[in-house]
Amino acid sequence: MSYCQAEPQAAFDHQPPSATPPDPDIFASPTPDPIRIYVACLAAYNNGHLHGEWIEVTDEASIWEAVQAMLFASPIEEDAEEWAIHDYEGFEGAEVGEYYSFANVVELADYIRERGALGAQVLNYYGGNIEDAKARFDEYAGEYDSLEDYAEELTEQTGLEIPERLAPYIDYKAMAHDYEQSGDFLTFEVSGSVHIFWAH
Repeated sequence: MSYCQAEPQAAFDHQPPSATPPDPDIFASPTPDPIRIYVACLAAYNNGHLHGEWIEVTDEASIWEAVQAMLFASPIEEDAEEWAIHDYEGFEGAEVGEYYSFANVVELADYIRERGALGAQVLNYYGGNIEDAKARFDEYAGEYDSLEDYAEELTEQTGLEIPERLAPYIDYKAMAHDYEQSGDFLTFEVSGSVHIFWAH
């Protein structure tokens, strides 16, 4: 993609407007898919049997109860003690490890219910570190059609009056490109919208 040339600019030093942290509900899908894990009996698996259970992720105790029932019904009765997560659904692209603890699975599911597909992208950006991902939302700047639109909004927020006859000549696309190169912003695209975070 080509960009219009712009004069070199100093490091971007505009401070973000003060705002309260966004309500997590704005990120959640209106009709989210059930969040489930498929837990398999390893004794059965290692002996050539596919035995496991799809379990909806609600709370840790419910998962343990379902896993114990699954292991009790295993075709390998004596050694049916170990389990592993062999599949999962509804995590919006976030990864679930084969040997994640159920406490971690529940924490991740709650995070995805709150933050949706955007939350999954942010989480993957931080290599699965959920604390870093949660903290990043404190720097959420908003949802826009493009970074160019955000550049225009920031320019308007400076309070500078731009003469109407000059407004069409301001190159917001070049400004957006400078923002991308500055490292001052993180952007994630979800369903055609660009979500922007300050990268402090």
